[in-house]
Amino acid sequence: MFQMNSLVPEMLVTDLERSLSFYRDTLGFKVEYQRPEQLFAFLSFNGSQLMLEQDDQQESAWRVGPLQAPFGRGMNLSIECLDIRQLAVDLAQAGVTLRREIEECWYRQEGMLCGQLNLLVLDPDGYLLRFIENIGFKAVEAAAGA
Repeated sequence: MFQMNSLVPEMLVTDLERSLSFYRDTLGFKVEYQRPEQLFAFLSFNGSQLMLEQDDQQESAWRVGPLQAPFGRGMNLSIECLDIRQLAVDLAQAGVTLRREIEECWYRQEGMLCGQLNLLVLDPDGYLLRFIENIGFKAVEAAAGA
């Protein structure tokens, strides 16, 4: 039995098998468990977790409006990755086009800057995935003089 995170996004998808192929086979997510009769899967990747459920196209409490591609507009899922360059190679080999190539970004957190390598990719339904690799911290003052 594994430990479920306090916050786990659950995403409706149009084709669970297509999504599983992308998340498991291309990105390297682990399938923790599935409920095939409900077209549901629980996945993990380096401490991140998410749930996928195939949309049944019926009214339910889970659907707050019509699903129109791209799904998840206005939201991105930030997923920590240990080797973002290898992930980029894997995506290229799978023929997946990146939304944004690897980019070094520095984000202020109080008196420090947190460095990350970021890449953006869309899943088969258009959910925006932001993979990050942490590259360290530096003082805000040191960054201003550089």
